[in-house]
Amino acid sequence: MLKRTIALMGLLMAAATPAKAAEGLAKPWQLNFQPPASPVMEQIYALHNNLTMLITIITLFVLALLIVVWWRFRESKNKTPSKTTHHTLLEIVWTTIPILILVGIAIPSVKLHYFMDKAEEPEMTLKVVGYQWYWNYTYPDQGGFSFDSYMVKEEDLKDGEPRLLKTDNPVVVPVDTTIQVLVTAGDVLHSFAMPAFGMKKDAIPGRLNETWFKATKPGTYYGQCSELCGVGHGFMPVEIKVVSKEEFKIWAVQAQEQFAKYGRVLPAYASAEME
Repeated sequence: MLKRTIALMGLLMAAATPAKAAEGLAKPWQLNFQPPASPVMEQIYALHNNLTMLITIITLFVLALLIVVWWRFRESKNKTPSKTTHHTLLEIVWTTIPILILVGIAIPSVKLHYFMDKAEEPEMTLKVVGYQWYWNYTYPDQGGFSFDSYMVKEEDLKDGEPRLLKTDNPVVVPVDTTIQVLVTAGDVLHSFAMPAFGMKKDAIPGRLNETWFKATKPGTYYGQCSELCGVGHGFMPVEIKVVSKEEFKIWAVQAQEQFAKYGRVLPAYASAEME
């Protein structure tokens, strides 16, 4: 009992630590992706960097050719320009090379798409339902409890909490655990997105979409709805806290008790009225 209490206190202190809040958060003047925190995002990150290098090389090569053409075939050096219009070998080369480049890009891209499609052997399931304008989360493997997650208003933020991203009830998941995510919507189109996990899946009314993630680093990560779902589109963030497996077990027990009364947690003002 003492160990559980200490672990729970550690979880609560970690959740309140501003330093961890920046783990999965875009930085001012950031040019690249957020640091990857899942196997999917690690592969996306690597593919993006490799393609950026390839594009840079191609761009510099084309620029060099343009400079050579400009210098060698300028009007002052070519009073009588060549009348040549076709060169079979050159045309074969500049058609074949781009095809080979595209094939080289397509192979790892297709492999990555299949890898990120669905979890092979998920260890737990998280159901996500988008509403105007908040998220509802259900843990089927942890007793089936569910809760709503609303954005914390700017005037209610504490020091270090990010504006437009902090929620009143964040998702809590264990680290190094393959999690199947089932996504749907209760009203209009939404999109459940978490950049650091390389996860983005449309939430469509009447349809259950599937994605997955496996968080590799503890911390707090932020995302947002990525579908234009109405006037409150910019005010339904996603907050996921990644904790140790032991801390998650303790939180799950506490959450079952906390959310059992109504089946889903209500906003603070609604909870107060029902009490």
